[in-house]
Amino acid sequence: MGIEHCMAERKSFLLRLPPDLMEELNRWAKDELRSLNAQIEYALRQALRKRRRMVDDESSPDAPSE
Repeated sequence: MGIEHCMAERKSFLLRLPPDLMEELNRWAKDELRSLNAQIEYALRQALRKRRRMVDDESSPDAPSE
């Protein structure tokens, strides 16, 4: 699977962000040596991993019940 194939699988969409959030994301991307797009994708993937862990923890048999 070449890079062209990976790029063809991506979907694009317009994302509107407040200027202060955009500036902070740009700084974070620069610090991590990533493009802004790659940084947003990274942050979203991290958030999804964290959410999956939380969902997995809640569904485990030893999870505290409310």
